[in-house]
Amino acid sequence: MRWPIWRVAVAERSMEPRLRTGDWLLVWRGLRPGRPVRIRPGQVVVARDPQRPQILLVKRAAWHEAGGWWLDSDYKWAGAVDSARFGLVPFDLIEGRVLGRYFPFRRAGRPKP
Repeated sequence: MRWPIWRVAVAERSMEPRLRTGDWLLVWRGLRPGRPVRIRPGQVVVARDPQRPQILLVKRAAWHEAGGWWLDSDYKWAGAVDSARFGLVPFDLIEGRVLGRYFPFRRAGRPKP
């Protein structure tokens, strides 16, 4: 059985400052396997890397075309792997839409210089 809600941990810095390494996310995968989840531009999604499908990516959906979604990083200077590197991500590689961060519950403020 496949659960419609999934947990995913953020493992890299490409979505800072909104999402940080170590954050845990709830992801909506949908009720019907094989049926794509509705996504709108600007939403954060979890997708499989088109070049290495065993790797999951947390990215922002920028726009879609007939062939798939263009996925962007919020913090490109972190050496982000996104559509600028591999192009459109086919619809079937989008695993789900991020509903929100559930851990950590609170974040400490930025350290003072």
